[in-house]
Amino acid sequence: SAGVNVTTNGTDRLAMLNSIRVRGTTSIMGGNDPLVIIDGVTSDIATLSTIYPADIESFTILKNATETAMYGSRGASGVIEIKTKKGTGRGFEISYDGNYGFESMYKHLQMLNGPEYIATAEALGLDYNNGGYNTNFHDVITRTGLIHQHHLAFSGGSENSNYRASFGFMDHNTIVKVNDYRNLVVKLDATQKAFDGRLVGDFGVYGYSSKIHDIFDTRMLFYSAAAQNPTYPAGTDVNGNWVKNSAASHINHPGALLYEKNDSEERNFNTHLGLKFNILDNLILSAFGSYSYSSTGNAQFCPTWVWAQGNVYRGEFKGEDYFTNVSLSYNNAWGDSHLDAVVGAEYLKQVRTGLWVQAKGITTNDFSYNNIGATSSRPFGGTSSSYEDQSLASIMGSVTYSYKDRYSIAAALRGDGSSMVSDNNTFGFFPSVSLGWDVKKEGFLSDTDFITMLKLRTGYGRSGNLGGITSYTTLNTVKENGIVSINGAPTVTMGSIRNTNPDLKWETRSTFNIGFDLGIWDNRLMLTSELYYSKTTDMLYEYDVPVPTFAFDKLMANIGSMSNQGVELGISVVPIQRKDMEMNINFNMSYQKNKLLSLSGEYN
Repeated sequence: SAGVNVTTNGTDRLAMLNSIRVRGTTSIMGGNDPLVIIDGVTSDIATLSTIYPADIESFTILKNATETAMYGSRGASGVIEIKTKKGTGRGFEISYDGNYGFESMYKHLQMLNGPEYIATAEALGLDYNNGGYNTNFHDVITRTGLIHQHHLAFSGGSENSNYRASFGFMDHNTIVKVNDYRNLVVKLDATQKAFDGRLVGDFGVYGYSSKIHDIFDTRMLFYSAAAQNPTYPAGTDVNGNWVKNSAASHINHPGALLYEKNDSEERNFNTHLGLKFNILDNLILSAFGSYSYSSTGNAQFCPTWVWAQGNVYRGEFKGEDYFTNVSLSYNNAWGDSHLDAVVGAEYLKQVRTGLWVQAKGITTNDFSYNNIGATSSRPFGGTSSSYEDQSLASIMGSVTYSYKDRYSIAAALRGDGSSMVSDNNTFGFFPSVSLGWDVKKEGFLSDTDFITMLKLRTGYGRSGNLGGITSYTTLNTVKENGIVSINGAPTVTMGSIRNTNPDLKWETRSTFNIGFDLGIWDNRLMLTSELYYSKTTDMLYEYDVPVPTFAFDKLMANIGSMSNQGVELGISVVPIQRKDMEMNINFNMSYQKNKLLSLSGEYN
């Protein structure tokens, strides 16, 4: 989509997404990631990366403030809506797709082999160590990689009651011997209709698990393989020791570095239940609730071969999200008019916990990171835990009126109340309005056959953003900062960790857009263009402040402003369209300009 920038981290997650920006950066302190909604469940880019493409039914990106109004502050940086496949009601169906692949190193640094190393040192008159081997250390740390993926899906049921389940598995052993990934995805959806279709229930469960054995220090590993003395053995010597070049003792043996560990495990689970009840033919009551749980475990181990005392780290971080939404929608048509109206309320609560331990003084390397109790030293600050929770309560309403299915006007208002800001600034109210005109339905274009579609649109809206702060930024929080002796007993002292600004409030982004959609020759040529301008005010930024008057040299405040403007163009061509074959060519182009307008102001 035009105006959307996607970057990847080069690893082997399912969709490999690392960063997504919708129409650029709009805040310095954070909150630039778009909101991801998967089947109505609040998610993030990391969760999106775990969805198999074969499970995705549709993918919609909302950019304008009027489009994202229903999501309020959560959609300040754009919204990505994902709808996954559900049961079709056509009876039992099953599908499978899979693949196998191999990978190898195409090119690496060409270093001297053993005889060349000796000959070069002698030609230059340099002292050298000759271990008596001829080792290619790139071969020591690499291998032929293997990747295989499998996806199985089946569905069944009838029009009134159906289901779909899918299972995905991926195993990837990369070209580096210690580097591998393993992912498992399970998804189940069920739909049930009752009371002659007046009540529709949608239930879904999603689970994801991954294990990653990563490289502890990629640069050090490959540097060691390139710089190691090629006359040294690939493994340990006869005494079980890793040989180091005495002329370059800071370079560890590549084989020893392979025993360093940097492992992680991720587990995600979410479930949702949605109900829609037709109270009247034109009045629908909807209720939606979801629960999400995530757990990330990290473990690192550095043996005494490469660290003087060894080093061990274990950490586990958990998150829980509770979300509920209730809305009442009304639609009615009379004459040439049509009206849609929605009112609703929602509540989101997020809880995050963490626990981590770092230790050194390893008794034996055999325990790896599985027995921290066997270590002799725990540095101050290396063992700790965390807890934070935040909540967001919202009310919303929207009205859309259209006349002759040709002219339309939509207005929305949403109020968000967040626990992350002070009582004086808890609520932010964000309105939006948009206009649309279907020009093709006008009399002066109705006989123009080569123009299939021509629609004009414009809109203005405001949204809020709190992505730059955390749950307790506005509070005077404390943290352990040392140990002193009181009456002969060691006592942990506590101290403030930052300057506190209790007046922090919402960043506000105002956006204006105007654009058109043009279809020519039965929409075989489609042109879409949009011009937009947005301005972020009350932007959060950490300012330098004097010490004293302040206890610390940084203070966060709502003083800055930033603008973001651009133009987007999308072209779609269907050069071939036959009964059994169709070719589509799509082209996107966008121009974007970010400008920091101000970081100055007054704080009282």
